Amino acid sequence: MNDILQTPIEYLKGVGPSRGELLRKELNIYRYGDLLTFFPNRYIDRTRYYKINELSAHSLGSNAEVQLVGKIRTIKTVEQQKGRGRLVATFVDETGEMELVWFQGQKWIRESLKINTPYVIFGKVSSFSGIFNMAHPELELLEEHQESLRSVLQPVYPSTEKLTQRGISNRTLNKMMQQLFMETQARFSESLPIYLLEELKLIPKNAAMFNIHFPKSQELLAKAQFRLKFEELFFIQLQLITKNLIRKHKIKGHPFEKVGDYFTNFYQNHLPFELTNAQKRVLKEIRNDLGSNAQMNRLLQGDVGSGKTIVAFMSMLMALDNGFQSCLMAPTEILATQHFIGLSELAKDMNINIKLLTGSSKTAARKIIHDELEKGELHIIIGTHALLEDKVKFQNLGLAIIDEQHRFGVEQRSKLWKKNEIPPHVLVMTATPIPRTLAMSLYGDLDISVIDELPPGRKPIQTVHRFDSNRLKVWKFLKDEIAKGRQIYIVYPLINESEKMDYKDLMDGYESISRDFPLPHYSVSIVHGQMKAADKEEEMRRFAAGKTNIMVATTVIEVGVNVPNASVMVIESAERFGLSQLHQLRGRVGRGAEQSYCILMTSHKLSNDSKTRMETMCRTNDGFEIAEVDLKLRGPGDLMGTQQSGVLNLQIADLVRDRDILQIARHEAIKLLKKDAPMSLPEHQAMRAVFIEMSKKKNIWNYIS
Repeated sequence: MNDILQTPIEYLKGVGPSRGELLRKELNIYRYGDLLTFFPNRYIDRTRYYKINELSAHSLGSNAEVQLVGKIRTIKTVEQQKGRGRLVATFVDETGEMELVWFQGQKWIRESLKINTPYVIFGKVSSFSGIFNMAHPELELLEEHQESLRSVLQPVYPSTEKLTQRGISNRTLNKMMQQLFMETQARFSESLPIYLLEELKLIPKNAAMFNIHFPKSQELLAKAQFRLKFEELFFIQLQLITKNLIRKHKIKGHPFEKVGDYFTNFYQNHLPFELTNAQKRVLKEIRNDLGSNAQMNRLLQGDVGSGKTIVAFMSMLMALDNGFQSCLMAPTEILATQHFIGLSELAKDMNINIKLLTGSSKTAARKIIHDELEKGELHIIIGTHALLEDKVKFQNLGLAIIDEQHRFGVEQRSKLWKKNEIPPHVLVMTATPIPRTLAMSLYGDLDISVIDELPPGRKPIQTVHRFDSNRLKVWKFLKDEIAKGRQIYIVYPLINESEKMDYKDLMDGYESISRDFPLPHYSVSIVHGQMKAADKEEEMRRFAAGKTNIMVATTVIEVGVNVPNASVMVIESAERFGLSQLHQLRGRVGRGAEQSYCILMTSHKLSNDSKTRMETMCRTNDGFEIAEVDLKLRGPGDLMGTQQSGVLNLQIADLVRDRDILQIARHEAIKLLKKDAPMSLPEHQAMRAVFIEMSKKKNIWNYIS
């Protein structure tokens, strides 16, 4: 049966070459199977037929769509002053009359309308000078309406402007779908094992496909949606988990068999503070991975300031205890330098050779680094993309740590693996909390560790939302904080480095702050993207050294500035920032023992989304909760950026709304693969065939059907 689904779409009766071309270009529908899995995005209840005299109370003001039965009595063209006229038909039933109006396609419509013949019309009703009218109604002869494969809940399919202009309406798509079901006799191969259908009470494939396009009832529609959403997510999870299992079996890692002197000495004598329970748990997970014979591939998530760096360092000590080198790759020089300073501080009494390699490293220093790396004398190297250069060769790289992995492409990462015969263990760190649902889908092939508690002694940052009209009170508060010896960040949005308006906002802000906080009592620094790197560094250094009280900046400081004495973050035009950016900026304060504050300044005009963002920031400091809200507001594609969004081209499931189904799908996929990883049991044959096909292509629905 599935062979027919490979038929090119133009062969479907009623489609033909020109419509086929349109469907390909506009909707990516190439074959019968693509049309079958082109799912409706909503449904209209068509159980009720109205009379014209029932319209007033029902439809006006509610913008509702109604369905009526009647006849067309007259048709006329009404000229308008500004050129084009409109086509108006009088539509009657036994209770009254109304007008049907068309502004486009008049010639074709006029020729096709039949006078005094029963029609079913459907559309939105409005009233003008006491007369009801319906613009561009859906029309169907009553006789055809009674014969067609109709469902009480009428599907509405996604469309584009071009399709509508070229006469491919929702009704046309509906007719194509009817034709498809007639040609295939609605028989589709079952792709899930029977025991799974019984266990989860899923309806069969045929019933699900039929009821998603032609629902017999609300209850059957819900069952069809659940079945198809589960199936989509289940096959994606099968793919991700299999990938992980294969890697664990195939890709051997260096077994780090012992925990030796470096680790023990550091843990007992040099640990600057007591580890949190979350850090201990994560270290244990990493240690188990490193001790197995498989390559570690772990994602370490932890909020800003949760202590990921020390976990990374202690993992490097395990590598060192087993005679291996480690590297840490960060996306920017500022961040790489900060890691270098942090790790050098931790290792200062331990006789460990740590060096930094970035684009700015001098030739002489590079030569020494290259040399020491190849001889195995350099234990830990920290750097940017510079680590990927061919000249950088390790004697035995055992552990690669990547910070903020979404900033590196897949090819860049694979260059790092090829530096060794046996690929190194991989630990990916991110301070951008990824909602659990997204993590299960995007990083389902990685093992995930989460540091979900902050070090003791850190006071939660207090966040408040203030309007521009409260500025005097805010400035008074800042002066009080500076009087206590604290420092302040004031951040302006930057949508585009060269945008004049943003630069002007920043400079105007800087000038007014310099007036309100004048010398010699106050000193203000400024940092923005148009400054030379050396000037930027100098301003940052002066602020870090406490020589200036206020740092006025664009989002340059979002990543990688650590000034424990800075206790207030003011974010100007906070409504122009996304939630994750606001959360990252807030994480720049609260690094010392003092109470810290984040003040979100906005205008009074706020969209509903902006209000939700401000309310969320004031309510919680939990990065994971914030990420969940962000996912709801922006959707998965936006959240992950372009490199990752391809994974999420889901056709029926939704990662936000269907998280419960996703969890069931993942649980079932893990259970099945534990029982039969190669999917070789007789009851898994149909599923295995789909899985193999799916591994070759991107869109899973091409072969699930």
